[in-house]
Amino acid sequence: MAIKKLTPSSVLVPASVPAKMKARFIKNFLTATCKTGNLMLFAGDQKIEHLNRDFYGQDTHPDNNDPEHLFRVASKAKIGAFAAQLGLIARYGNDYKNIPYIVKLNSKTNLVNTKQADPCSQQLWGIPDVENFRQTSKLNVVGVGYTIYLGSEFEASMLTEAAQIAYDAHQLGMIVVFWIYPRGRAIINEKDASLIAGATGTAVCLGTDFVKVNYPQAQGKKSKEIFKQAISAAGRTGVICSGGDSTNPKEFLQKLADQIEVGARGNATGRNIHQKEFSEAIRMANAIHAITVEGKTVDQAYKIFQKK
Repeated sequence: MAIKKLTPSSVLVPASVPAKMKARFIKNFLTATCKTGNLMLFAGDQKIEHLNRDFYGQDTHPDNNDPEHLFRVASKAKIGAFAAQLGLIARYGNDYKNIPYIVKLNSKTNLVNTKQADPCSQQLWGIPDVENFRQTSKLNVVGVGYTIYLGSEFEASMLTEAAQIAYDAHQLGMIVVFWIYPRGRAIINEKDASLIAGATGTAVCLGTDFVKVNYPQAQGKKSKEIFKQAISAAGRTGVICSGGDSTNPKEFLQKLADQIEVGARGNATGRNIHQKEFSEAIRMANAIHAITVEGKTVDQAYKIFQKK
């Protein structure tokens, strides 16, 4: 099914965007969503989050160990935006000026597990840093991203930072994407449907444009059906799902199509793209883009992936 293109006048501009920044917000939103309102986010923030586990090993192509692989793929594949930390973008951005960037403002490693301590991911850069970087580098920074761990004993500090980030980013016409995961010793099931819906409901209260969550799971129930609760709870905030571990490409594309069918407004995919060899990674990204932005069927998208 074809996905309708947006016009500038049809973009929902939050009231937190001042009149003088409205045109910039609309431009950034249309760029990131390829003029559809659906976000195909290529996630490249795992170099800190997962350390080198996701970039080197038996099931990962050797191309993936070089950080520049992420930029090569992002510059050649069909994507909406590429999310990465400011420092990483600064190291390679001058050679990849064609990429729309989402600057990830916080990150933590996975060395400390939740049995040892509840997760806390504090801000590494502020909105003034991002705006200064955008102006001096002349790179196409369209927005910012931030992770919140609901249920952590440190959630109050993350919520406070996130709320301010959303407001300040909108004041400068940037779009905002929040990664929100229920996680910590108080959380029994991170993929519980009601908790995922709670995360998307929190996201709209914080003012973000998109929220990245895990796809819910429940024994004996289809994720596609229980995911509807999270879509409804998000209201006017677009819900996108984490791609998760690398899996069979056809199965991944089917899951993505299921999410879009029930109301998801895109996806955030990292490992299922960048763990592949360069040309294969581009084909996978293009297949994901075909479903997310172009409204192609799973079979049509899979043919794009298979074509060499």
